Amino acid sequence: MINSVRKALDIINLFSPSEPRLTLAEVSTRLGLPKSTAHNLLGTLLACGFVERTDNDHYALGRAIVALTQAVLVNVELRDRAAPLLRELADYSRQSVYLTVRDGDYCLYIYAVESPRRLLARTAVGERAHLHCTSVGKAILAFLPEDQVRGIVQRVGLPASTSQTITDLGSLLAELERTRTRGYSIDSEEHELGTFCVGAPVLDQKGQVIGSLSVSGPTPDLLQERLDDVSAHVMYTAQEASRRMGYVPERPSRVAIAPGRPPLAEAVR
Repeated sequence: MINSVRKALDIINLFSPSEPRLTLAEVSTRLGLPKSTAHNLLGTLLACGFVERTDNDHYALGRAIVALTQAVLVNVELRDRAAPLLRELADYSRQSVYLTVRDGDYCLYIYAVESPRRLLARTAVGERAHLHCTSVGKAILAFLPEDQVRGIVQRVGLPASTSQTITDLGSLLAELERTRTRGYSIDSEEHELGTFCVGAPVLDQKGQVIGSLSVSGPTPDLLQERLDDVSAHVMYTAQEASRRMGYVPERPSRVAIAPGRPPLAEAVR
């Protein structure tokens, strides 16, 4: 544990609705810190926008906190609005279903419906993953401007998770173009051997990608038998999740129900 970071977070946690403003002396006394230490920590938080100075030498939480709060609210809102759709997709596909948001240069899993057929008894929720080797990640990358994709690759590289991982920028850009054309992304044992995933992006009211969702299952099951069917329902679910986040698509979802199969939902008809 980094003590200075803990102390800075302790200062942030002092503020509350009942006490939105505190003086240097109050911060120092309540945390048992020398005034000089409290002053230096507040100065750092001030410079980073996490606190701000108010009248009468008081401190209050700053705009950076508001931005973080909004980000958390978006994640919670997306999870809550998309969860019923993902549960329905999991019931239909009988595979594991995941929901992610972009977390800087990675994707963060915020919701999962794990298949009982999954051998590993764990959940992905709370984990971060590279964008280039997962279907959820490639669904996000495909709908970012190319300069942003290149920036991400420059910062984090293209590390290989398996022997199937794309590790060349040119090959990745070509795969992202194919993803945009067909409307869904594929992870064919690129992140985890023996696993095949189909993903699609989730957009906000401005049409900007904020996350993605996917179906994940054993390679032969999806790759050889149900790719067209599952990918259509993944795209439909992603578009419906996008609608619930305020996105208005230019054209209807491209869902085709195979003869003899029940529809995913009445809305598909």
